[in-house]
Amino acid sequence: MSSTTNTSGRRKTAVARIYMSEGSGAITINGRDYKQYFPTLVLQYKVNQPFLVTGNEGKYDLKVNLDGGGITGQAEALRLAISKALIELNPEWKSQLKEHGLTTRDPRMVERKKFGQRKARRRFQFSKR
Repeated sequence: MSSTTNTSGRRKTAVARIYMSEGSGAITINGRDYKQYFPTLVLQYKVNQPFLVTGNEGKYDLKVNLDGGGITGQAEALRLAISKALIELNPEWKSQLKEHGLTTRDPRMVERKKFGQRKARRRFQFSKR
């Protein structure tokens, strides 16, 4: 039963598209190992969090395409995509993942810059004289 599940996850401007199949736990991101792609332990933990919560470490192989955003946004987008794929495989895991807040898409985005201002909310310096 070597079925492949593909889902996507997003965070800010980062998009993660994953192809999950049963295997030995190898995670390949854009052709590189995930420990090489995410060098810090915090980001590696974020990627593995859905597997740790459901008790599935090392049971699935992932092929991941990551695009856009920074590394933290990419890690969180990947975490959401993995959670969605696990729920697709076994809907009983949804309550466990939801408990840890891994099923919701974080809607926070960067506010756009407005004209007549330096940034989104920062005005240009005011000079009285």
